[in-house]
Amino acid sequence: QVQLVESGGGLVQPGGSLRLSCAASGIIFSGNIMGWYRQAPGKQRELVADISSGGSTGYGDSAKGRFTISRDNAANTVNLQMNSLKPEDTAVYYCNLRVGGMEYWGKGTPVTVSS
Repeated sequence: QVQLVESGGGLVQPGGSLRLSCAASGIIFSGNIMGWYRQAPGKQRELVADISSGGSTGYGDSAKGRFTISRDNAANTVNLQMNSLKPEDTAVYYCNLRVGGMEYWGKGTPVTVSS
């Protein structure tokens, strides 16, 4: 069983920055993909960014140019650096891990961008 625990969410003013972290524990097979998704009230969950164990990254349109995903394979952690935050980035951010046809989710960390 894999557990994912997010941290780093909170309230930030427009234009500000936040860094989200996710720690994975349990039996984690190599070749996995870790990522961040978000879900705003009344909207579907959407991909923010993901990164393979080899370091290949992918970004959703809303994240390109503003967010950076990184990971530490030895520590089984994935981070999301979010800059130039906008009110429309307000959502619950979920950590995700995919491997071998299985998918795991964290409980989410809320991010609110407001003045």
